[in-house]
Amino acid sequence: RQYRIRLSMHPAYYIQLSSPDAERVARSCQELTVAATLFDAMGLGPETLLVVHVGGVYGDAVASRERFVRNLEKVPTLARQRLALENDDRHYGVQDLLWIHQRTGLRLVLDTLHHRCLNPAGESQIEALRAVLATWPAHQQPKIHFSSPRTALRELYRQGQRYLQAPLPNQHSDFLDPFDFIDVLRAARRAELRPFDIMLEAKAKDLALLRLREQIAKFAPDLVAWIQ
Repeated sequence: RQYRIRLSMHPAYYIQLSSPDAERVARSCQELTVAATLFDAMGLGPETLLVVHVGGVYGDAVASRERFVRNLEKVPTLARQRLALENDDRHYGVQDLLWIHQRTGLRLVLDTLHHRCLNPAGESQIEALRAVLATWPAHQQPKIHFSSPRTALRELYRQGQRYLQAPLPNQHSDFLDPFDFIDVLRAARRAELRPFDIMLEAKAKDLALLRLREQIAKFAPDLVAWIQ
């Protein structure tokens, strides 16, 4: 609160509210409740989120999406009121999230890299961003996730042998593509979108943020004051 930092938590893949396994759903609810209790104990406001994915498809993506909506009612209120839903890179894109939002009111978080990996409707990034930001109450600051795809070779070690493989496009890079980031900012400014936070997902963590700041100042000085 002193540094005006808006926190969020991204529970791991084992949070599966779309699961047909009642025990797994119950464990997911328990984990979310513990996290929400921590946020409450810290005295944090409604913008402090638990960001989750829809989950697995379990053989039928549509049925699993519907099951997520039903299972959401099992999540205790103190956890449910902190939930936000993020698009993923393989199963559930922005249109799936909007379908769930219409039935649950959950706030949505756009992941820009995931949207590039899974976008069957062919929506532009700015169209997706506009739709997702509109799911947030006017008095809360929305947030999105930004990352760049990994381009470095992957080193794998199996049975004492070293293998090199091509990078996967859905994996995060160490640092961020400054030009892609600048394009997103300029598109948002042209579209006159409401203010939003950007969470950076990069393997180099704070070093990636510090480098990105330097690159924005160098390549897009017109944006420096706008993004404060």
